[in-house]
Amino acid sequence: MTRAQLDKQPPAVAAMFDGVAERYDLANRIISFGQDARWRRATRAALGLHPGERVLDVGAGTGVSTEELTRSGVFAVGVDPSTGMLQVGRRARPAVPLVAGDALRLPFPDGAFDAVTTSFALRSVVDLEAALREFARIVRPGGRLVVCECSHPTNPTFRTLYLAHLLRAVPVVTRWVSSNPDAYVYLIESIRAWPNQPDLAKRIAASGWQQVGWRNLSGGVAALHSATRC
Repeated sequence: MTRAQLDKQPPAVAAMFDGVAERYDLANRIISFGQDARWRRATRAALGLHPGERVLDVGAGTGVSTEELTRSGVFAVGVDPSTGMLQVGRRARPAVPLVAGDALRLPFPDGAFDAVTTSFALRSVVDLEAALREFARIVRPGGRLVVCECSHPTNPTFRTLYLAHLLRAVPVVTRWVSSNPDAYVYLIESIRAWPNQPDLAKRIAASGWQQVGWRNLSGGVAALHSATRC
């Protein structure tokens, strides 16, 4: 089975997600205790969408997050580098447009979208700042960005319990529900190495975005970072 490393080389990351595609959504639901659905709704709300707008969902995987966006009456497109994830998504959600693409070279013209979002995918991109600049390129001036990503719980006691859950419970669970449990070792490592909320906000602001802010979800297990294109 393929497991990516923290150098996040795109072929290895895509191949790893190909290998977990069939049960990826189920594993996420179990690991997050069902919070993943609430986080998707919060992401949609944070985007402040209006009917008829065009929204790009980067790192969409099977399109479950893209489908959530359509509930606001928008035209939502999902893009992902994993053909395995896209195949699963097209079977499960045939009405949701899903296309293959790299976050660093999105296959869309400048200013094509009113908003861009990514959920639990940005930490697997090899060059964070380059991806954020590419997001800014495909969004019109004044367009919005929302990043939903695993983050750092702010309460020390809760943070200790959360890390114990990641390190002990997640490997056990994924041995039962995933075809490639080793992939989740990478995902745990990527969560621990991910910048905290203020540091990520600074990197977003340095990449062509303004009015950057964030709010924690589930005590900081995840965080929503929002911004507006300059």
